[in-house]
Amino acid sequence: MSEKNVTLSVPAEPGFARSVRMMASTLAVCCDMSVDDVEDVHMIAEEGFVYACATAPSAVEVAFTLSGAGMAMEFALGEAEPEDASIDLVEVLLGAVCDVFQVSEDGRRLHLEKRAGAPDDE
Repeated sequence: MSEKNVTLSVPAEPGFARSVRMMASTLAVCCDMSVDDVEDVHMIAEEGFVYACATAPSAVEVAFTLSGAGMAMEFALGEAEPEDASIDLVEVLLGAVCDVFQVSEDGRRLHLEKRAGAPDDE
């Protein structure tokens, strides 16, 4: 599969988490990911959305990059520093499930990757 890019922008409100999860899951299927990988992407998208919302943006913008190797999600972050103690759990989950979990040096982007058929899936 050649690289494809999809963007999504939703209000930073809990009711829109499902839209982000479902879009991510649907796109993971387009990448021919396994059922386990699709479930991981589903969780990654939701936790990424929670993380982004904790930075107080008015909207959450997500850029999805699809390839034969897997999928990347990049969330635009707001200006607030996530301070809620529950964000620690989000970071632990993302670190455990993602193949790449990074916040940009300027704190404006959250980059998450899930590779198709990663070794921990076996």
